[in-house]
Amino acid sequence: MSGTRKPTPARSTSRRFGVDGRKTLVFLLLLFAIPANACFAQTPPPVDEHVLERVPPTVVTRLATRFSLGAFDGRFEETRLGAVRDAVGEGTIRHQGDAAGSMYWLCYRRAQHRLWVVSSGEIGGPDHLVTEIVEELIEKDAGASADCDTLPEKFSPVVFDSKLHLGMSRQQVITALGPPSKSDAAQIVYSHEGKLADGFDETAWFILRFRAGKLASMRGGKTTTN
Repeated sequence: MSGTRKPTPARSTSRRFGVDGRKTLVFLLLLFAIPANACFAQTPPPVDEHVLERVPPTVVTRLATRFSLGAFDGRFEETRLGAVRDAVGEGTIRHQGDAAGSMYWLCYRRAQHRLWVVSSGEIGGPDHLVTEIVEELIEKDAGASADCDTLPEKFSPVVFDSKLHLGMSRQQVITALGPPSKSDAAQIVYSHEGKLADGFDETAWFILRFRAGKLASMRGGKTTTN
């Protein structure tokens, strides 16, 4: 017989269990390291920060001062995200980013409409004041954003400044707002810069996209700085 001693079955099983146990432990540690809401993260607002680049602020009149969701009236930089959530009766305020680059939002869906009510982490402050709203009409074959809360019918339509809403034609938009600051086949942009009576600087915008001749996506917002 050889002098080499073979491990007993029990010892061999123990070794295998040790390797499997370590793998299981590593898996569990990785699992619990994932944030609890990571698997159910809400769709972030479709906000492109570069859209306003090279767009001259040609609009003299103020833009994006008010908004309404059905009978609910709000004002940019004055109405809290929490007030919108309380009025609707549901919704979860989500968060992304850090410090000046952070963003908070509510996301709602109704039929083919998707709505994001947004607060810039810096401008919106600790009260999460509404600084921007995005609403879009999705294609019929697009997947539903099941992670967004349902918006009751009575909170529609969404209207900016008592005049702008989805479904308008390009000519209706121009009649209501005047000549845009920038225009192409699929999109028109309105940009405004002005100084308020208290000396603060105000910047406001409407970014409007069209599909089949109708307004299918609108993004309106305002920021005030000193």
